[in-house]
Amino acid sequence: MSTTVKVDDFHTLVGQHLGYSDWVTVEQDRVNQFADATGDHQWIHVDIERANHGPFGGPIAHGYLTLSMIPELLDQVLTVSDTTSGVNYGCNRVRFPAPVPVGSDVRLGVAVATVDPVAGGVQVVLDATVEVRDAKKPSCVAQVIFHYYNQPV
Repeated sequence: MSTTVKVDDFHTLVGQHLGYSDWVTVEQDRVNQFADATGDHQWIHVDIERANHGPFGGPIAHGYLTLSMIPELLDQVLTVSDTTSGVNYGCNRVRFPAPVPVGSDVRLGVAVATVDPVAGGVQVVLDATVEVRDAKKPSCVAQVIFHYYNQPV
């Protein structure tokens, strides 16, 4: 279920948990494509045979791959109905408390931390948590920042 908000009403969501995305399976092909895109071909990600005998018992997704999935999953949780544009502005902090085993399901939980005005819109800081199904700890905890505009800048 998605929360829909207008840019000028974002402030009403501060402190609220907006919900969760659907579960998405992290497949080896996605991990391999991310490795190709970033040049990070560390064996724990792409060498299945070696990773099966490694510390995680199989290949794991890159932490930054997990982080990069946040905008995709966020679209299932939050809709800004009157935005002319939205910009990924960065992160205040990012942690990877637990691995994402290849083949596992992940989902995103989102809460609105702060909302501040910027020229033409708002800066929204979201507390984002990527969870692996049935895991005790989240795989990624990040405070991500977006600018949503509804006026020319």
